[in-house]
Amino acid sequence: MSLSRAKKKYKVNFLLNAERDLFEIYKYVYQNDSEEKAEKLFQHIYNKCFVLQEFPFRGHVLPELDLLSINDFLEVHYKPYRIIYQIIDKVVFIHCILDGRRDMQKLLQERLIRD
Repeated sequence: MSLSRAKKKYKVNFLLNAERDLFEIYKYVYQNDSEEKAEKLFQHIYNKCFVLQEFPFRGHVLPELDLLSINDFLEVHYKPYRIIYQIIDKVVFIHCILDGRRDMQKLLQERLIRD
């Protein structure tokens, strides 16, 4: 007898900033490397985001925000990129996709902790 349960999928929504981030990453790689590598990277990041439909809690709280007791944002990584998202009800909101080699504290303040 099988005790399989249907997985409850979450909906994944890209906020405008995250869409822009993904486009900028694609454009940078396209201009500085090749269309093929830009396409491949885009697809890998995009797929990483959509895995969150099935496993939204796989990410971890951002260390930079945890220090400020802000723990409602999670992140997953793809290579140097940090995919930052928030879960509200059954929806995963992708807030931004940032290059982890940049000044994260500054970027997070600009993007997530604005007044």
